[in-house]
Amino acid sequence: MNSFEEKRSLLLEMIAFSTVDGQLHKREYEFLSIVAQELQIEKDVFKDLFHQELPQVLIKSEFGRIQQFYRLALLMHIDGVLHIKEDSAIQQIALNMGLNPVATKRILKIMKKGATPIIDPEVLLKIFREQHN
Repeated sequence: MNSFEEKRSLLLEMIAFSTVDGQLHKREYEFLSIVAQELQIEKDVFKDLFHQELPQVLIKSEFGRIQQFYRLALLMHIDGVLHIKEDSAIQQIALNMGLNPVATKRILKIMKKGATPIIDPEVLLKIFREQHN
């Protein structure tokens, strides 16, 4: 991900998703802040994103879409409360991204049942590769 607009778009999508349940939990905000730092988005710009509308930008590479889906899934779990609106929203977002629904449901199930929602990157990619066959 190279351009500022791509980074901004990813963060805007994550911000919109984080408030789908009607509130922004402190841990969700902290997670978003860490992602913004990793994307090298300045703090003032990051705070301003909470007052902007979500643009419709499709991530071109499948790997990039998988990464964004996983970020959203982690965000969904960060506050320790799995809201039904979050579950519906993430599945719709994954469909809109063109990701395989069987793979995304399987990943969400693994994250929900595990001691921690973190999935090894190789396992994550393997699940998506299996659906290509």
